[in-house]
Amino acid sequence: MGSRKSPLADSVADYISGLEPPLREDVEALRRAILASARGIGEEIKWNAPSFFTGEHFATMRLNGKVPLQLILHLGVKKSSIARDSIEDPDGLLQWLGPDRACISFPASGTVATRIASVQHIVRQWVQHVPARVAG
Repeated sequence: MGSRKSPLADSVADYISGLEPPLREDVEALRRAILASARGIGEEIKWNAPSFFTGEHFATMRLNGKVPLQLILHLGVKKSSIARDSIEDPDGLLQWLGPDRACISFPASGTVATRIASVQHIVRQWVQHVPARVAG
C-alpha cells in the first residue's frame, strides 16, 4: 500500500507549535516516533488532536485528560476487534479500553523519551491489524 501525504500535515506541525512546553516537546517526540514506526503512516488533525493513519486512522493523541499525554490506539471506523495477545507489550504500556482500542499513558514530562522504542514496537504491530481504507 502506498503512503498518502495528508494535505493537513503542515497543520499538525502548526498545532504542535501552539502547545506550551514541556508538553510541546513530548508531543513532537511522540509524533516523530509514530511516523518513523512503519512505512505509509500519515497524519492530520482529527478529533482536535494529532491523529495517525495507514488505511484507516489507528492512533490519536489525547492532550486534555487527567494524564497530560496519552496515545489512544484504535482500529478505524469499522467495528472490529484485536486479540490482546496479538500485540506484544513486554513493558506493559498498553491499557486496554475495549476489544478495539488501547491506551498508552505518558504521566510526566520526559516519559515519552524513555518509551520510544516500546511505543514503536507496539505501533508496528498495531498497524498490521488496521483495516485497509475502503474507496468510496
